[in-house]
Amino acid sequence: MITMTIAKAITNGLAKVLESNPKSVLIGEDIGKLGGVYRVTEGLQAKFGATRVIDSPLAESGIVGTSIGMSLRGYMPIAEIQFDGFVFPAYNQITTQLAKMRSRAEGRFGAPVVIRIPYGGGIGSVEHHSESPEALFAHTAGLRIITPSNANDAYWMIQQAATCGDPVIFFEPKRRYWLKGEVDLENPALDAFRAQVVREGNDATIVTYGPLVPVALAAAEASLEDGRSVEVIDLRSISPIDFDAIAESVEKTGRLIVTHEAPTFGGIGGEIASRIAERCFHSLEAPVIRVGGYHMPYPISKVEDQYLPDIDKVLDALDRSFAY
Repeated sequence: MITMTIAKAITNGLAKVLESNPKSVLIGEDIGKLGGVYRVTEGLQAKFGATRVIDSPLAESGIVGTSIGMSLRGYMPIAEIQFDGFVFPAYNQITTQLAKMRSRAEGRFGAPVVIRIPYGGGIGSVEHHSESPEALFAHTAGLRIITPSNANDAYWMIQQAATCGDPVIFFEPKRRYWLKGEVDLENPALDAFRAQVVREGNDATIVTYGPLVPVALAAAEASLEDGRSVEVIDLRSISPIDFDAIAESVEKTGRLIVTHEAPTFGGIGGEIASRIAERCFHSLEAPVIRVGGYHMPYPISKVEDQYLPDIDKVLDALDRSFAY
């Protein structure tokens, strides 16, 4: 076991990918000499060279398009998009080309590209730097979408993404980059595409992922004062979603809160709420409640704390569920 931040865990995970697969490359803006905006790729170009850690022009569509072409020639590209809001120039490449390659080839080959995207708010930044666009990609079949919430998952999930054979969007919760945790360098984490119960409970279930896992855990801890035992599930994979894990928990607790930073309107929480209402109708003691951002452009940093889900908002949702 070794203690490191989520950012450093991703750095070390990327290094393992580069070491184990000579066809793997990193590509993105300022990821080489600078080491990336958040220094996640710091030191990797010095260790592996400029042909393995490639500083690209400022052109997200070009980064993803080049990565697709390289993957079709046998390489394993891991592309970085500097910020969540910068991905949209590459949205066409991702959704109309990358996601459909295996289907277009009738399964004969795919395009195993990993796209790293720092996402979410809480960093006091300006427009286009704090968004949570995961639902836009989850709606597109052919993409796998995962997001770690702790250092151990970050270390192993980036490696699992690079070896799964399908295109993966790897969302990194940027406000948690400096969150420290223990990393087991010998024993791989749970399969990246499965959910994990990170706190057991009997009275209600909170499902969340990425940056809000610490918030959900804190809310569950606070609920003990009211005599409530709350289970917390870290979704980890946004596409596919591990509905079996959620259903098993809800059948035990009878209540479900789903929370994410992205707006509730059209968000991942709506899909989870609908599926669980279908599968667990007779187990539910109250309607599934969603807690998320508002249906509006991400606000200025001075008021982002009013936009983001926090412990109080999650506790309020639990109160509403128990009062039903």
